[in-house]
Amino acid sequence: MTGAMSHLDTFDCIGGRENEGETKAIKTKSTGMTLGNWLPELAKVSDQFALVRSLHTEAADHDKGRYLMRTSYAEIASIRHPGMGSWIMRLQGLRQGRSLPDNVVIGGDNRHPGAGFLEPVYTPIPIGDPNAGLQNTKQPEYLTGGSFRARLDLIDKFDTGFRKKFPQKQVEAYSEFYKQATALMQSEDLKAFDLNLEKKEDREKYGMDRFGQGCMLARRLIENDVKFVEVTFGNWDMHTDIYDKVGETAGNMDRAVAALLSDLQTRGLLKRTLVVLVSEFGRTPRINQNSGRDHHPGVFTGLLAGGGIKGGTVFGSSDDKGHSPDKDPVSVSDFNATIAQAMGLPLEEEVFSKTGRPFKVAHDGAAIKKLLT
Repeated sequence: MTGAMSHLDTFDCIGGRENEGETKAIKTKSTGMTLGNWLPELAKVSDQFALVRSLHTEAADHDKGRYLMRTSYAEIASIRHPGMGSWIMRLQGLRQGRSLPDNVVIGGDNRHPGAGFLEPVYTPIPIGDPNAGLQNTKQPEYLTGGSFRARLDLIDKFDTGFRKKFPQKQVEAYSEFYKQATALMQSEDLKAFDLNLEKKEDREKYGMDRFGQGCMLARRLIENDVKFVEVTFGNWDMHTDIYDKVGETAGNMDRAVAALLSDLQTRGLLKRTLVVLVSEFGRTPRINQNSGRDHHPGVFTGLLAGGGIKGGTVFGSSDDKGHSPDKDPVSVSDFNATIAQAMGLPLEEEVFSKTGRPFKVAHDGAAIKKLLT
């Protein structure tokens, strides 16, 4: 949720607080869990997810906050750290014989950390518009199958000499990445990216906006055993007139995420899929002079659902003003450590950058044991 989602108007709306504005707390399917009234569909499936209401961060800048959330490390000029999808591929190992990518980012921006210091083979595949699918995968009409193969063979001959002269991991990784791309172009698996194969009523259940269709595409990719899919949804930076905007934005999120959880549950996929919903930070409890809420790293809420997570639970809490953690504070690294442990990733395994510096998937974070099954 890029732009910084207001925790007080979504997942940390408990009722009776000062400056709650026009948002009202509603009951959910789970005892002791309330949500903002903009989220009625998620309230119906609250038994499928857990909330972490005591998240806090050191970053109040959007780009720095997103970088920290995606990598567990502060952004610095001397190195670029891998995102979670790249960590998963690196720690679980590359799968041979697959045409579909194992790391996909839908609707992302050019500030995404990607594979960081890891080899290019771990780089996520970007999908700008889920309705358009994976771009540049159709063979040009003027090329026959034989001509296309001949051109690939010629490229390989040119590259062979270069690879022998420069036998480096980055060169080999680029060649392998190129082979995977051409294999996907010729594979039936490419249909996984085609939302036109879905029924109209099923697409409408998610919402026809880009985030809704992005969540449906994520479900299709999960069905095809893709390991990591990130779907980005913006429009949360509400410094002005928040109550003219939050209803539509939160409503789109509510519809899409509830549909995703329900679909995964119905298809028997939720138990082996971890769903995460989080923003880079929260928004101020105090409503400003422009009827909006400003940046607030002091406390915010994250959602975890599916594989390895105890649904229907709330961990931690913010204080009576929604300003700071009141109970069980959770750092960004702790949150990411919980994700990593739920996925069976080794928290203590070190991976070294080109300069020989050691890094871990969740930095110095500790998993929230109470949320794990």
